[in-house]
Amino acid sequence: MLSINDYREGARRLREKLGGFKPEMLLILGSGLGTLADKTENPIAIAYSDIPHMASSTAPGHMGRFIAGRLGGMDVLIMQGRLHFYEGHSMEDIVYPIRISKLIGIDKLIITNAAGGINTSYKPGELMLISDFIKLNAVNPLIGTNMDEFGARFPDMSRVFDREYISRFTGIAESHGERIHEGVYFYCTGPQFETPAEIRAMRILGADAVGMSTVPECIAARHCGMRILGVTLITNMASGILEQPLSGEEVIEAGLAASDRLSGYIVDFLGTIDKEYKDA
Repeated sequence: MLSINDYREGARRLREKLGGFKPEMLLILGSGLGTLADKTENPIAIAYSDIPHMASSTAPGHMGRFIAGRLGGMDVLIMQGRLHFYEGHSMEDIVYPIRISKLIGIDKLIITNAAGGINTSYKPGELMLISDFIKLNAVNPLIGTNMDEFGARFPDMSRVFDREYISRFTGIAESHGERIHEGVYFYCTGPQFETPAEIRAMRILGADAVGMSTVPECIAARHCGMRILGVTLITNMASGILEQPLSGEEVIEAGLAASDRLSGYIVDFLGTIDKEYKDA
């Protein structure tokens, strides 16, 4: 288990790599959505391998590096590729970038993912803002000795996702004529896609979409006191809804097809946060 000194070492190295640049927002980009990093002004690229104790991405479509720069008028740190439990990473590995981001002063998070639609009113290509999640028995990233530097032993999870952020993003999408959903994300570890019986059970439990990421990072970010916006791209309908097999290539292709549209909304959203700071 990593010590607080290990996290501080990673944060020190990240600060060194950033020079005098001080990001205010962390963005974690899901499958096929990494092109948003290409829109940053004066980008600084930092390989995950350059940060002590940081694991590297192996999933298709995940580049495995930080990009720091100006986006939508705000100084941001982007994870171009995330870490998944199914890759063999520990939960500690997965949430490590959240914690070192907190140590360099970041207290806001936008997290995106590609997911399967469980709610039969959803269609591939549509967006869902995460209002809550279901994890059940998956491993929790907070298991082990609590580090009081990050948060309380038993953090509250009644409002993981920021209601004001949801309202702002919804308004931006709707101003572009976008139909946007708000729903519950069901976390599974993967790497296999879920069975039709599992999807039926998830629907009964109240899930609207299912994916293999996001929840561990959000638990850690909430533990750290971060404000969070979660955005899901529905790339396909989940197993058993349509009479067709699922594939990882389909997910990445759908992410790439929606990337410019979603990126534009995120840039506009960041602009509203930047204006908030200027008006304060």
